[in-house]
Amino acid sequence: MLDQADRLRQLVGEKSSASHAPRIITITSGKGGVGKSNVVVNLALTLQKMGKKVMIFDADVGMGNDDVLMGFLPRFSVYDVIYKDMDIEEVLIEGPYGVKLLPGGSGVTKVEEFSEKQRERFINKLTKLEHLDYILMDTGAGINRSVLGFIACCEELVVLTTPEPTSLTDAYSLLKAVKHFKLKDRAKVIINRAINEEEAEQTYRKFNNAVYNFLKIRLEYLGKVSEDRKLLMAVRQQKPFVISYPSCDAAKDIEKIATTLIGENSKDKGTTVQGFFKKMFSIFS
Repeated sequence: MLDQADRLRQLVGEKSSASHAPRIITITSGKGGVGKSNVVVNLALTLQKMGKKVMIFDADVGMGNDDVLMGFLPRFSVYDVIYKDMDIEEVLIEGPYGVKLLPGGSGVTKVEEFSEKQRERFINKLTKLEHLDYILMDTGAGINRSVLGFIACCEELVVLTTPEPTSLTDAYSLLKAVKHFKLKDRAKVIINRAINEEEAEQTYRKFNNAVYNFLKIRLEYLGKVSEDRKLLMAVRQQKPFVISYPSCDAAKDIEKIATTLIGENSKDKGTTVQGFFKKMFSIFS
């Protein structure tokens, strides 16, 4: 009888483990060239270094460069898993500290072409991605169907902007579309390339006032990433700056953002990896 009770407890533990739900965070921007992918890669590495299990899903179909920033050149993507029946492990790239990178490739825009059998097979293969704590979705920049689709799929939205007026205008336009399609009623904001904390906070306050007054979307200031020469040097070396220059200002800023994320109790957490992709299939079909 005791053995049976132990076995039941073990089964309950296995079931609980299998349904482990990561925090799925979409990180996007209103325009290109604001350093989004660089922030995503370095944030993922910092979270992983802090003991979390992190995967980046490179959902920038046309210009994804997370792999380049990590010093890799992927041969395969989600497209190959679905169309060529490859295993997830063959496509996944393992980066520094054990961070996983799943290149989306053109597969993410061809969802409507997938047969029911292909979808089911792909979802089953995702069991290999259990026990993740975070999935960071790096979308393309701007306002288009794929970006809005990924925003709809995730539990948490982070908008990255810089203090430049054009960047803020484009970020506002993105949130205006989010409001129009009723995708989210709140988002977090990172101010990139800030000269100092004062500029970052002032930029956020102005942006927040406009967004709340006109769109009624509640924003939260997640932090800033400093304008840092070491960051540019790291990009040219094709190495993440948190590894090449761990003591630089930008790396310290990323660490603060990661600490803030870890310290939050996300009420939205509750979607498994399989659940996320099922939602993605339904939205993009």
